[in-house]
Amino acid sequence: MQSLGYTSVPAVHKYLRQAEHLGLDSQAALLRAGIDPQILSDNGQRISGEALEKLLLDLLEQGKDPLFGLHSAHFVQPGSWSVLGYITMNCANLGQAIERIAPYEKLVGDMGTSHIEPHGDAILLYWQCRHQHPLVRRHMIDNVMASWLLYAQWIADMQRSPQAVWLEHALPDGASEQDYQAVFGCPVLFNQPKSGLLIPQEYLKAPLRQADANLLRTLEEHALSLMADLDDEEPLPVRVKNTLRLLLKDGVPRKEKVAERFNMTVRTLQRHLQAADTSYQVILDQLRQELAEHYLLHTDLAIQDIAHYLGFSEPRSFHRSFKGWTGHTPGDFRQHGKGHSAP
Repeated sequence: MQSLGYTSVPAVHKYLRQAEHLGLDSQAALLRAGIDPQILSDNGQRISGEALEKLLLDLLEQGKDPLFGLHSAHFVQPGSWSVLGYITMNCANLGQAIERIAPYEKLVGDMGTSHIEPHGDAILLYWQCRHQHPLVRRHMIDNVMASWLLYAQWIADMQRSPQAVWLEHALPDGASEQDYQAVFGCPVLFNQPKSGLLIPQEYLKAPLRQADANLLRTLEEHALSLMADLDDEEPLPVRVKNTLRLLLKDGVPRKEKVAERFNMTVRTLQRHLQAADTSYQVILDQLRQELAEHYLLHTDLAIQDIAHYLGFSEPRSFHRSFKGWTGHTPGDFRQHGKGHSAP
């Protein structure tokens, strides 16, 4: 059986606070799940995904609340997502905050992975849960979807709702569509192919009330060091890509700087990447293409700004590289892609 990885302690607190709200015996549930209650006072600690499943199943059995995961989202706060929560809080706008989720979400744990794709005049921010136990999976998905919305409303100081919410599971027994709509404030569609929020493009420009560019940079540097420790089990090409993603905001990093992150010489790094049938340049180009396509389709950033963000010295170099990757100029790709997004 595949390991469920680990979950940060802060991510567990929402569930425990809801359990306390319901009057459940959370201390006994922790012990039955094999979790030392003492580690919950240290936000740097992590618990296994298997232990988290046991804890949730115990609390669900005690509480008999068909919407336990959904209701737990009301206790979301910046610390619920470890450093990622504070990073998103200090971004300039909601779109930038959403862009930070995927690169840093491993700091929160291995519960699932987030993705963004265009969807007409909106984006679909969706989450693929790693847990396969049907009951645990449903409550986790409900919790993540509601937590995303409630936290976004707080950091952007707005009460707007998504166009719609997609949930892969059916409407739970003992619950109504109105229960979900009361939380999300929009249509909630069940039995969907993915679980996510349909977010209008215009929302991405919403400024955040506590934006602080200097603090954001400091937090991202801290996150980078934490990510390096958590990436140890990932294949080296994945770790190199993650490192480049985080360093690229300051320009294309020298190979020496990347190699230092892994306590290697440049020659050793190149040799290991070659053994994995790739190279530093291939990984860099893949990442640049991925980010370029994302910014062209999901944001209104000027093409010259995208070129600068991706470390190109001038827009002309970016145009030439992008056409080599895709066969289209950045402008044509933006116009064609947005005009043919999913309805």
